[in-house]
Amino acid sequence: MELRINRRALVGLGVAAALTASSFALLRTDTGSASSHREAPAIAGDPRNDNTDTYAFVSPDKPGTVTLLANWIPFEEPQGGPNFYTFDTKSRYNIKIDNNGDAQPDVTYQWTFRDEDRRGTNTFLYNNGPVTSLNDANLLYRQHYTLKVVTAKGTRTLIQDGIVAPSNVGPASMPDYGTLRAQAVKGLPGGGRTFAGQADDPFFLDLRVFDLLYGGNLSEVGQDTLQGYGVHTLAVQVPAAELALKGDAKRNPVIGVWSTTDKWSPKGYVQVSRLGQALVNEVVVPAGLKDAFNSLPPAKDADIPAVVKRVTDPEVARLLEFIYGIKAPATPRNDLVEIFLTGIAKGNGPIKADLNSQTLNKDAGKLRPSEMLRLNMSIPPSKDPNRLGVLGGDLQGYPNGRRLGDDVVDISLQAMAGAAQTGKLVPGLTDKVDRNDKPFLQSFPYVALPGNVAVNQQK
Repeated sequence: MELRINRRALVGLGVAAALTASSFALLRTDTGSASSHREAPAIAGDPRNDNTDTYAFVSPDKPGTVTLLANWIPFEEPQGGPNFYTFDTKSRYNIKIDNNGDAQPDVTYQWTFRDEDRRGTNTFLYNNGPVTSLNDANLLYRQHYTLKVVTAKGTRTLIQDGIVAPSNVGPASMPDYGTLRAQAVKGLPGGGRTFAGQADDPFFLDLRVFDLLYGGNLSEVGQDTLQGYGVHTLAVQVPAAELALKGDAKRNPVIGVWSTTDKWSPKGYVQVSRLGQALVNEVVVPAGLKDAFNSLPPAKDADIPAVVKRVTDPEVARLLEFIYGIKAPATPRNDLVEIFLTGIAKGNGPIKADLNSQTLNKDAGKLRPSEMLRLNMSIPPSKDPNRLGVLGGDLQGYPNGRRLGDDVVDISLQAMAGAAQTGKLVPGLTDKVDRNDKPFLQSFPYVALPGNVAVNQQK
């Protein structure tokens, strides 16, 4: 497909999708939240099943492939022993792909887990000596996983008995944790790769936004309040053709991506968490609908007028006007609906550009508006990525998918202040946290290694 991009329109408006995902963060008073960490009442008490972030991007070192990555278990304190963090053995963890625009999953990567615990009544230790490999006898507790892929053709097992990278206990227990974690990257049939294990939380921001929008005068900025915390990551890197409609990534390059958790109950598996774009449930969906949103598939989104209204008439713009005197853009924000629910395409709304809607796929049917992370796989990786993504003229960045280094908070604040309409940045409107505290890896799975220094000791 020939990609037709109106760069000026996208610089001015395309960032609004990221804004939609994070704008209502300013309405929350719970300062223990970031992205979709603890975003709804029920899941806040069930961290092993809580999605925190979802990422989808063309692999920078393997452009013919796409990396899909999702995180769970927010705010992992590195010194979390003696029972370190684990996936729930009674749940299914999913990364789902819609490639034809009907808001139904066409490809699902699904992980399930089992414990191997040899501690018994003999010891409280996670390991009883230095651990140098995933199969080291000194590692007394480990998790195993099965990875399946579900398509219209049926279910196929990709990994039967993978081993999860253990938590980073410390230098005495794991003297070369980087080598140890690298052993958890496994090959997939067809040339792909997968990873399951602990990582540094890649999301970065200053959570003092909740104190009257950075203190009411932008004095409370510059502190990455997620520094030092970890998450548990599940990731796959696969050829683009495995995700594309009819297996043709050139003819049908756009996919929609979201992750979910299905927890076992007496009624069978029940979806308890869902994550597409950053911050959606936490800060867009009103409190009374948060648990319901976590339980619903994207195909139901358009049937919830209360949520759609929060997109077309976002309250944060009015808060910025009230606190900082920045005039709110006129409503209704139909541009946000296009970016948030349909993807960017000339036929979908006021943005006169084609970027990341499944309607751009030659073989797609009728589009069902829905919230998910949308990625055009035909746009090559940027040689010099801009943290502001589309707002910074980098069409491979958020909201066209999401890379680890995309600064969704600054993008969101600028857009809500009017950059989505004017294409001009508001000077000084930033949380001054421009990057993760740890550099990302240059190869799969890209997420930085988890720390082993207590968060209250971070300098």
